[in-house]
Amino acid sequence: MTGHPREQIAVLGAGSWGTALALLLCRNGHGVRLWGHDPAHVDALARDGENRCYLPGFPLPETLSPTATLETALDGATGVLVVVPSQFFGAVLAQLAPVLPAALGVAWATKGFEPDSGRLLHEVALECLGPRQLGILSGPSFAREVARGLPTAITVAASTPGYAQRLADLVHGPRFRAYTQNDLIGVQVGGAAKNVIAIANGIADGLGFGANTRAALITRGLAEIIRLGEALGARRETFMGLAGLGDLVLTCTDDQSRNRRLGLALAANTPAAQAMATIGQEVEGVVTARAVHAMAARHGIEMPIAAEVHAVLYEARTPGEATQRLLERAGKSEVDH
Repeated sequence: MTGHPREQIAVLGAGSWGTALALLLCRNGHGVRLWGHDPAHVDALARDGENRCYLPGFPLPETLSPTATLETALDGATGVLVVVPSQFFGAVLAQLAPVLPAALGVAWATKGFEPDSGRLLHEVALECLGPRQLGILSGPSFAREVARGLPTAITVAASTPGYAQRLADLVHGPRFRAYTQNDLIGVQVGGAAKNVIAIANGIADGLGFGANTRAALITRGLAEIIRLGEALGARRETFMGLAGLGDLVLTCTDDQSRNRRLGLALAANTPAAQAMATIGQEVEGVVTARAVHAMAARHGIEMPIAAEVHAVLYEARTPGEATQRLLERAGKSEVDH
C-alpha cells in the first residue's frame, strides 16, 4: 500500500477478529494502530510481521502498527473500533475513557452481553464513555475468511444514520459489503445469542443427530432469539437479516465456529474447561449462556434450547439429558401469539 492513509483507525483488540478487521481497513486504504493489552504479544506482532498466535499466515502491512499503549493507538485517530471479548469490554472502555477525545465516536465488533449484569454493550459504552456516537459491526464473518479477502457481508448499526454510513464506508470494499440500519438492540442481541444456539448445534451434531435436527435447532433457536430481542426492544425484522439469521446459520454449521466446536467437545464428554483450553480463544457462548438465562427469567421468556445449554454448562446436566428434556417437551403452536 502506498500513499497517505485516508483515515487513521485505532483497532483495540489484537485477537483473530481484531487483526482481520485491521487487515481489511488497511486494504481499504486506511492506516491502523492495532492495540493489544499484552506487551509481549504486541512485541511478537511487530517482530514476526504477522499474528502467529491468533491469525497466522497473514502478513501485517506497513500501514498497520501494533502498540500496547492506548495513547499511542489514539494519536491522530479518526475512528475507534473495539474488538475484545465481551467479558473485557467494560474494562477496556474504562481504560479508554480518560484518553478518548470527546468528539470521537466508538464502534465495536464484539458479540456478547456484559457478563455480570447482562446489559447490552451500548449501555456499557454510554456509562463508560458518556453521550457520543456509537456503532456496532455484526454479521456472518469468520476472521480467517475476512483476512483472506473472501466475499463477506455484514450489518452496521449505529446511534445515528450518519455514523452508521461512516462506519460502513470505512469497511466496505470490493469483497466486503456493509449494510446499514438503526436497530442497535436487535443487532447486538442477534450477534450474542446465536452463540448459545451454536453450542446446542455442536452438541446435537456431536451426538450424531443429523441434518434434520440441525435445521430444527437453528429454526427454533431463531424463534428464541426473536422472543428475547423483542422483549428488549428490538425489531423482529432485524433477526431475518445478516446479524440474525445470517450469523446464526454460519455459527451453527461451520467448524470454524468456536461455539460449535465447544458443543462437539461437550457431546464427547470433554469437560468445558478442557475444551475451551484446547480451542485456545474465548468462546463467547459460555458467558453469554449465563446472561441469556438470566434475561429470559427476568422477562418471563421461554427459551428451552438456551436453558438446556445453560444447564449443561453450569448445572452439571449431561448433553444426553439435555437433549432428552427437549425431546420430551409437549407439542405447541409453531407461531408465538
